[in-house]
Amino acid sequence: MLKNLFRKQRKYATIPSEQAKKDIPEGIMQKCPKCGTICISKELEKNLKVCKSCGYHHTMSAPERILSLVDQNHFFEYDSELISLDPLEFPDYTKKLEADKRKTNLKEAVVTGEGTMGGYPVVIGVMDSRFRMGSMGSVVGEKIARAAEQAVTKKYPFILFSASGGARMQEGVLSLMQMAKTSAALEKMNRNKVLFVSVLTNPTTGGVSASFSSLGDINIAEPGALIGFAGRRVIEQTVRQKLPDDFQTAEFLLKHGQLDQVVPRLELRDTLIQILEFHAYGRD
Repeated sequence: MLKNLFRKQRKYATIPSEQAKKDIPEGIMQKCPKCGTICISKELEKNLKVCKSCGYHHTMSAPERILSLVDQNHFFEYDSELISLDPLEFPDYTKKLEADKRKTNLKEAVVTGEGTMGGYPVVIGVMDSRFRMGSMGSVVGEKIARAAEQAVTKKYPFILFSASGGARMQEGVLSLMQMAKTSAALEKMNRNKVLFVSVLTNPTTGGVSASFSSLGDINIAEPGALIGFAGRRVIEQTVRQKLPDDFQTAEFLLKHGQLDQVVPRLELRDTLIQILEFHAYGRD
């Protein structure tokens, strides 16, 4: 009996059964891609999808972003009826658009409209990287240009959140033309002395970074956001030099004068309200 008492007991690992795995609702937990912390999805959403352990900024959808910004969740959407067509008859493009509509419950890669922030009226545009990687097609450019026109007409500041992989290849040169269209609309805002604040989120690349997202009167980015035109490998092959590890990050661009601020998401709404308050005194 005493021999059994001091005998080493074997340790067994409990492996969840397949049925137990199925009983856990999908998406209830998320793993931080930066520090590996496992967190409850609802808790992450309450913290505006910012990891409490390391501060990593997870991707936000356009509806989530808008709700985190406007007063009392009041938002009036512009041009919700606009949808992309297939002008070049690109293979499977229509099917991919329909799949993204079902997946995101959006009609395009940007949502535009108006609301108030801290009591100040504002036109807001938010790109959603879940829809065709936030790529800029004809409708994306048109909605942003129309939002800028509304800002000029109403004399409301325009705040635009970028999140994009660049121009939409399935629309070819029609997509590239949106760079000029949106830039012209923002120049009209500039001539009419209407404030444009550009907020660059992860990622902001390609034709979007080379056009409207870099044309703000004030350019802000979220921490760690990837911002740039071409990819690291392409640039290194072109200049034949090794680039810094933090190249094309928001912090690198701030250090080199291409951004005005890098603002954590939890402070972003208050920062934007301060900017709106400051510029409100200059309105006619």
